[in-house]
Amino acid sequence: MNEMSTDQARLDRARSVQFYIDERPYWVDGTEAPPPKMTGTQWLIWWLSVAGKFFEGLVVFMTGVAMPLIASEFGLNATQHGMVGSASLFGILIGASALGGLADRFGRKRVFIMELGLFIAFLTAIIFTQSFAWLIVCLFGMGLALGCDYPTAHLVISESTPSKTRGGLVLSAFGFQAVGAIFGTLLGYIILTLDPSIGAWRWMYGVAIIPALAVFIGRFFIPESPHWLAVHGRGKEAESELQKLLKRVPAYPTKVSVSEPPELARKKLTGYRALFQRHNLRPLILSSVPWFLQDLGTYGIGIFTPTILAATVGHKTEHVRNVADLVNNDLIAAKGTALLDLLLLVGIIGAVLLADRIGRIRLQVFGFIGCAVGLFIAAQAGSYSGATQTALIFTGFMLFNFMTNLGPNAQTYLIAGEVFPTHIRGTGAGFAASFAKIGACMTAFLFPVLLVDIGTTALLYGLVVTSLIGAVVTFFFRIETRGISLDGR
Repeated sequence: MNEMSTDQARLDRARSVQFYIDERPYWVDGTEAPPPKMTGTQWLIWWLSVAGKFFEGLVVFMTGVAMPLIASEFGLNATQHGMVGSASLFGILIGASALGGLADRFGRKRVFIMELGLFIAFLTAIIFTQSFAWLIVCLFGMGLALGCDYPTAHLVISESTPSKTRGGLVLSAFGFQAVGAIFGTLLGYIILTLDPSIGAWRWMYGVAIIPALAVFIGRFFIPESPHWLAVHGRGKEAESELQKLLKRVPAYPTKVSVSEPPELARKKLTGYRALFQRHNLRPLILSSVPWFLQDLGTYGIGIFTPTILAATVGHKTEHVRNVADLVNNDLIAAKGTALLDLLLLVGIIGAVLLADRIGRIRLQVFGFIGCAVGLFIAAQAGSYSGATQTALIFTGFMLFNFMTNLGPNAQTYLIAGEVFPTHIRGTGAGFAASFAKIGACMTAFLFPVLLVDIGTTALLYGLVVTSLIGAVVTFFFRIETRGISLDGR
């Protein structure tokens, strides 16, 4: 049995719904026509899913720019500094597991709407916070909503799009995390330029409220997932929602029907009881452990790139004497970070183009190795000074940012939403995201302390090792999902 057929066998249990379409499109001469293009409703779902990833990149990476201002306003020590950096990530950790599974119970659409409403509430509250405690609560609350979006956004895309292009569509939506990161960094720079004051960080969060409200309203106008309706015994509703999803002019298909395969018609275990069944352990390890290892590097480097750059490059003021000096240092770091974040976007474009062609597993293994090489190059900067040090830092971080989004940062997200059965897909993907964010929280909380205690070079060498371990785990627990249908078509 070849590798692809083995992967197919493992994924058979994920095929818990059958969709039957009454006809295939043909040209006038009788030859089979290409599959029809995506409908307007499918593209609407995609765009509304894009927003969640965009807001995550915006908030998490903009916090890196806002951090010096927040630290100055609230007089943060190293531990409190780490709490600010990790609060939203800890919220993502809890939200992905505690709320992401709600999509399996209450439906994809309801949770898709609820999570953004929660995000807007805390986004508004952080503008007016006057205490460190409420600052942490608001950052945690935003993370809670964004964590819920991790599995839900993936599910609403993957359960509404064709199998042959599913990977590219999911990853292109996920890629807007990088767009959000770039936008957040640039937005921070612009706001600092227009308002060079300690309180400028509040505007950084406030400008996201209006676009978030627009997305919130839009999510009310999408159909419920036919997959979810079908596995909950609501076949007629599933057929109705599928017709809405596939509505075209002229109409194609003219009729659809939904049926659950007889061998899966019996009552299934749900939630974590099902997730930790023996036959789900391989996909659980594949989806969770590499993602955890990847987040150790991506979030640690992402949040603290401004701090690292400010300490190693640019004409920074060594001894900050006033607000002007603080803002000047923050502007220098923001410009360098924006340049590096562009490589995140280039990497995700490569992932979108290649995931459905050469497969998720190959890209993830290759990406982990590339991340290790980039971090190793950056670690050498500690032995040099001047232009050589700057060149090594930028070269290493640029390679890391490119390879992480080409490989593990993109592929771990994609794989987690594809390797589990429909009835626990939200729970499985949410658990994987939550487990990954343990790594993100560890680095965000510990980085400011470890940067002082052991230095940048030792940290980077440690992340080289974790990246290589990620490649090994991915290879030995591999399940390739490229081209495999999630609905049994």
